[in-house]
Amino acid sequence: MRLFYSLFLFAACLAAEPVDWIWSARYVITMDAQRRVIENGAVAIRGDRIVAEGPQSEIDHNFQPKHRLDRPNALISPGLVNTHTHAPMVLFRGIADDLHLQDWLEKFIFPAEARNVTPDFVRWGTRLACLEMLLGGTTTFTDMYYFEDVIAETARECGMRGVLGETIIGFPSPDSKTPADALRFTEKFLERFRGDPLITPAVAPHAIYTNSDETLERCRALANHYALPLLIHVSETKRENDECLAKRGKTPTAALDSLGVLSGRTLAAHAVWATDADLKILRERHTGIAHCPSSNMKLASGAAPVMKMLALGLAVGLGPDGPAGSNNDLDLFEEMDLASKLQKVITGDPEALPARQALEMATMGGARALGLEKEIGSLEIGKRADLITVRLDQPHAVPLYDVYSHVVYALKGSDVRDVMVNGRLVVRDAQPLTLDSKQVIAKAEEFGRRVRDSLRAGATAQ
Repeated sequence: MRLFYSLFLFAACLAAEPVDWIWSARYVITMDAQRRVIENGAVAIRGDRIVAEGPQSEIDHNFQPKHRLDRPNALISPGLVNTHTHAPMVLFRGIADDLHLQDWLEKFIFPAEARNVTPDFVRWGTRLACLEMLLGGTTTFTDMYYFEDVIAETARECGMRGVLGETIIGFPSPDSKTPADALRFTEKFLERFRGDPLITPAVAPHAIYTNSDETLERCRALANHYALPLLIHVSETKRENDECLAKRGKTPTAALDSLGVLSGRTLAAHAVWATDADLKILRERHTGIAHCPSSNMKLASGAAPVMKMLALGLAVGLGPDGPAGSNNDLDLFEEMDLASKLQKVITGDPEALPARQALEMATMGGARALGLEKEIGSLEIGKRADLITVRLDQPHAVPLYDVYSHVVYALKGSDVRDVMVNGRLVVRDAQPLTLDSKQVIAKAEEFGRRVRDSLRAGATAQ
């Protein structure tokens, strides 16, 4: 009898399909079209792709893994998608707070960048940002900064997925003296990284008010030539809107559209002051939106009309924005929570932006906004293996009645336990596998001392 049973098990193993990984957990949140949540579920992974998801009993019966990750006191979710940040600015974290955006930029950030931003600064800043994001469950980030080729190299080294835009701005920047220089730099960057499995290079004119019309048009032409995204800040503040109306007789959205800047794959960050007419333009142009609730609140920029955007079918994702003062961390769990609560406050409706919709913005919504919905954002057969586990055994995580509610209103970025990107395990048991935490933190402290010295030197020179 024992021999018969052994032979039966052996035959079953031979029939099972080989895979690299099986992940199992108390819940699997798929974020597929039906928004299925699978209790006692599992995900099978081969290479960089998901090959199956379903009840653990079925997955275990049909697949034979090389490696297993069983988390009975956790949930599995798609990796979170950050649609707007300036990653290396973690090294300016808290440099100046509680200021108006223009004062913060012109009096603190632009001078600090001029004195400190080098390729080495950017590399270590990106390592610190990737460490923070990965430990908090973010698997894809969207960036706008300088020396974006260095950011791409570093993100790839850390095992993160990135949509990375080289910033183009109408005054000398750390990596380009002129917008024309920045465009040449950007084209080389696009050529180098297009087709990369982790990196989507992009063109990132800072905003309508920091670039000439000619530069904006050239940015669009460059992005379209390579069939790659254009990233841009749009209608972040009332001042930006008012000045554009006074100068052009049009809102920033209408002005950008008249220049053809929105005619192509585009992600607009903020859109806080977008009018109903602007939203219709953004819908017609299939422009993705990066909603940044923490930043908009901290800078008193306002509250984006997210419910109107979603009602129109716009693709809306979430972003923490820059970690130097517009927001001081990169925690997308916090952004989900605040996004939901902010919409409830401004609409006066407690049913506005429910938890499931907030999680959608941090996963599939972000993927759609970036034009990557066929690759990431949900746990479905054929999609990239970007997934996380989140603990459910902490005091703030029990009891559990509704999984979506728990993720958005109770769980924290610090509850993330494991992270996989593109089929590669990059965090296990809350420990990074691609970064040396102690080294990264020590270098961050070193750069912090340099930044403080530069600020003192600048103040003395004045």
